[in-house]
Amino acid sequence: MSGPTTVHVRGDRIVRVDRSGEVPADGSEVIDLGQEACLLPGLIDSHIHLAFDAGADPVTSVTEIGDEDLLKQMRTTAWTALQAGVTTVRDLGDRNYLSLDLVQEYAVQPESGPEILAAGPPLTTHGGHCHFLGGETEGADALRAAVRERHARGCAVIKIMASGGTMTPDSVPPHASQYTLEDLRAVVDEAHRLGLPVAAHAHGGQAIKDALEAGVDSLEHVTFLSADGVDPVEEIVDAVAASDTFVSLSLGVDPRVAVTPPKAMAAVVGKMSVTNRKLYRRGARVVIGSDAGIAPFKPHDVLPHGVAALTRLDVTPLEALKSVTSLAARLCRVEGRKGSIAAGADADLLVVRGNPAEDTAALLDVEAVFRAGVRVRDARGDTR
Repeated sequence: MSGPTTVHVRGDRIVRVDRSGEVPADGSEVIDLGQEACLLPGLIDSHIHLAFDAGADPVTSVTEIGDEDLLKQMRTTAWTALQAGVTTVRDLGDRNYLSLDLVQEYAVQPESGPEILAAGPPLTTHGGHCHFLGGETEGADALRAAVRERHARGCAVIKIMASGGTMTPDSVPPHASQYTLEDLRAVVDEAHRLGLPVAAHAHGGQAIKDALEAGVDSLEHVTFLSADGVDPVEEIVDAVAASDTFVSLSLGVDPRVAVTPPKAMAAVVGKMSVTNRKLYRRGARVVIGSDAGIAPFKPHDVLPHGVAALTRLDVTPLEALKSVTSLAARLCRVEGRKGSIAAGADADLLVVRGNPAEDTAALLDVEAVFRAGVRVRDARGDTR
C-alpha cells in the first residue's frame, strides 16, 4: 500500500484501513513495519500440487508413499508456500482427497498453512494423465457422479484433464484430447448446478476449444501443443481472449535450479511465450498457476518468480501483481475475503522491502507474512 497506512486487525479479519498515518492510542498492539515496507494482500497460487514433492521424479514419489507420510509431506510443502507469502492455494490434484485433511486442520489452526481450495483427485480417463492419483472416470453419468462425490466431500473446485500431459508418458500425448465435448459439458453442467467452478487441464488446441465451449471456468496451461510442437490457432486464441474464462498460465521457475532444455523444447517455450503475450494483449483474464511441485525448478514457493515471468510478456508489474491477488481471488471465488486489503477481508498479508508495483523482484525480499492475523514469518525466516 502506498503512503503511511495502519491496518487494524481483529482476530483473523481486517476491520479498518486507516491512511491518516496516525498510530492507534487505544492500547492496541502496534507492529511498526518501517518506512521501507510495502504491505500486500497475501498471494494466491491458482494451480499448485501439494502432493508432488518438486523432486526429480515426483510421480514415483507420490505413488510409492503411504497416505500418512504423504500427508506429512504435504504439510511441509504447504508451509513452504506460506513462507513465500502465498496465503491461498488452489490444489488442482491430490491423492485420496488428502488436501481436504489439511483443509480441516487449517480450519482449526489457520496459521499452520495457506488456505487450500482443493479439487481432490483430478478427473481423467482410464490410464489417462495423472491416473495414478485415482480419478479415472469415463462416461457422462459416471462423470456427473464423480462431480457430486467431490461436492459432497467438500471440494472447492472440479479439475478435469481435457488433454494428456507430460507427467504421464504411458498415456496419450499432451496435445491429444481425453474427453469429448459432451463429456466436458456433463462435468461443467453438474458442477455449476452444485455451485462449483471447473478447471480444465488443456494443452492441445482441440482440448482448449472444447473446454472453452463447454463453459469451464479456467483453462490451465493453454500451451497449444501439437504433434509437431506448438500450433496456436488464431481463432481459438481470439475466442479464449474474448471469453469470461480465466487463463491460468504455468509461469515461474526457480532460478537457483539449473534448467537446460533441449533446443527443440527451447523453441517450443519461445512460441508459447508469443501465444501468452497475444492472449494478454487481446484481453484474456490471465492469472498465474505456478504448477508448483511437478519438478525441481517448480518448488512450492515459486509463485513470485511467476509474477516476474509475466512482466516479461509486456505486462506491467502492477497488473502482474493483480494476477496473483485480486484477479486470482475472483477466479477462486474468494473475492472480498482474499486478494485485497480492505475492511472485512481476511488478515492474510505479505510485507516486502521495496515496491513490487515497480519491480517484482521485491516479492523475494520478504519482511513478514501474516496468516489469519498471526505472524508466521519475519525477516529472519520461519517463525514456526
